[in-house]
Amino acid sequence: MEEQKVSLAAFSGKISKLESEGKTTMILAEGKKVLGVIAVADEIKSDSPLAIKKLQELGVKVYMITGDNKRTAAAIAKKAGIKNYFAEVLPEDKVKYVKRLQKDGKVAMVGDGINDAPALAQADIGIAMGSGTDVAMETGNVVLMRNNLLDVPKAIKLSKMTMSKIRQNMFWALFYNSLGIPIAAGVLYPWTGWLLNPVIAGGAMALSSVSVITNSLLLKRKKL
Repeated sequence: MEEQKVSLAAFSGKISKLESEGKTTMILAEGKKVLGVIAVADEIKSDSPLAIKKLQELGVKVYMITGDNKRTAAAIAKKAGIKNYFAEVLPEDKVKYVKRLQKDGKVAMVGDGINDAPALAQADIGIAMGSGTDVAMETGNVVLMRNNLLDVPKAIKLSKMTMSKIRQNMFWALFYNSLGIPIAAGVLYPWTGWLLNPVIAGGAMALSSVSVITNSLLLKRKKL
């Protein structure tokens, strides 16, 4: 409109008000005369604020990357409970912002569109929504089958629980072997006369496997 020298002075207040409500405005004009202003908006999902809150409780710093102008982005971020956002970002520039954030630590990117695919690939962990495009789902490291943002914090909690179980299982496996191998090798025999009977050694090995499997199965009882 500026290039066509169309004056928006009479509508500037209305446009600012609509954008502050999280709406994107489109201006219709004929020649130099403004015919009207149309406002459109993507309503945030009802579960988005709760999902953002749960991510923040997990210690995750949440950023929003959007192509909307700054006023619209600020309004949407406020509704969702997001403190940090990048506005007026072109689709091809999302990768640049992911790279910028990676300078401060690991980055997980959540997206569902074709334009999100490069950023999903660039992020340390790409999380694609199951309702998104095939390109996004093929690019993501994790695909959430339900179209529910609450599954994002659940996925992070599950991954942390899984890593914790892996460390616990490694400890018990090494504990059994560290204790049993020296005895079987006869380290204590000169002083105590102890040797590890093969039957007992086999039982201990089986017990090691059972304890690891049982500990892993306890994950099923965890609530996300």
